[in-house]
Amino acid sequence: MKHYEIYRDIRKRAMVMGLPISLFALMMTSVILSLLVIIFSFSLLVIVSVLVFNIILYVTLTHITQKPVLFYFQRVFPKTISNKRISHLTYED
Repeated sequence: MKHYEIYRDIRKRAMVMGLPISLFALMMTSVILSLLVIIFSFSLLVIVSVLVFNIILYVTLTHITQKPVLFYFQRVFPKTISNKRISHLTYED
């Protein structure tokens, strides 16, 4: 009898080939463009360089996915917005 596991990680991000959907779309766009370059090029050097570029792109995207701290940016807006005075200067005088 077959045993099916319950999928409990519904809130985790969807992953395809170890990449989130947006980075996977970027990778597939690169693969399609490189296939076009390979089809219309007649040079072995171009074919090898495109393949190396795709491999390097995949490795860097998986590295970025595993360690997102590399591209961590501070928030532009604060978590809370308040009308409370920050300075102790009085402008009414």
